[in-house]
Amino acid sequence: MRLHKSMIDLVRKGHDLGRLVAAICHGPQLLISAEVVRGRRVTSWPSIAIDLKNAGAIWVDEMVVRDGNLITSRQQADIPEFNEAVLQALQEQ
Repeated sequence: MRLHKSMIDLVRKGHDLGRLVAAICHGPQLLISAEVVRGRRVTSWPSIAIDLKNAGAIWVDEMVVRDGNLITSRQQADIPEFNEAVLQALQEQ
């Protein structure tokens, strides 16, 4: 998805409009391509932590991280907590 301009544009536009954007595992690679991680606190699968840091993100090793309208999570084992964070954010909107 991160190689398709239409997907990158969709994520960037949603982010810029304040819509909820959520990514898990390697999903934050799309957030890098959309240029929405600079200065934002995020998590991901550990192998892309350096990519996120190089894009200006503040990477942390936590199950779920919410920074405003951006929710990220590390891995499949974190899905219950990730889902809860997404549901909570949707209820707030």
